[in-house]
Amino acid sequence: MTLRQQFLKLVYPIFNALSKKSSKTALIKRNEKEINPLILFYSLSSTLNNGEELDFENFKGKSVLIVNTASDCGYTAQYDELEKLYQLNIENLVVIAFPANDFKEQEKGTDDEIASFCKLNYGVSFHIMKKTEVVGSHQNEIFKWLSNEQNNGWCNQQPVWNFSKYLINKNGMLTCFYGPSISPLSEEIINEIKK
Repeated sequence: MTLRQQFLKLVYPIFNALSKKSSKTALIKRNEKEINPLILFYSLSSTLNNGEELDFENFKGKSVLIVNTASDCGYTAQYDELEKLYQLNIENLVVIAFPANDFKEQEKGTDDEIASFCKLNYGVSFHIMKKTEVVGSHQNEIFKWLSNEQNNGWCNQQPVWNFSKYLINKNGMLTCFYGPSISPLSEEIINEIKK
């Protein structure tokens, strides 16, 4: 862990508290009308950081939390919260991290470096995907599904920063988008997973 990363981990609680005042990072959007996706979530797949394909059909009957991540961000300490959330709900929750360097060059590592960083510093045991792009013209296919109502049925919200979160319920319906300052251990997320 670099000195910057150590500092960011130390000041994360203060940083997160201050950023909750921003409507951009504290944003929450819900699928109030319970609109089903036009393209099935379970028809999707993506590539793990070790090069293996991960078929989302394997997640039927579980909630899935998808997060775009970065190793050198003020929110990086959320890796710890994501791991705690995953361990507390391991029977009915899948957490998937998509490392990306889309916001201010905050993920410069290779896939191997990212995996090592996450395991060594945060004990991450949930899925980490191959480094990708979550916004822009080369947007990852999963994030095209997450941020386009023509695919998911209702949500056009792209990630606003690192650690934006999307929750898919046990039936494959995208239920919520959470901005970066919403903790993975927040009441909003925990209650939604329990539904």
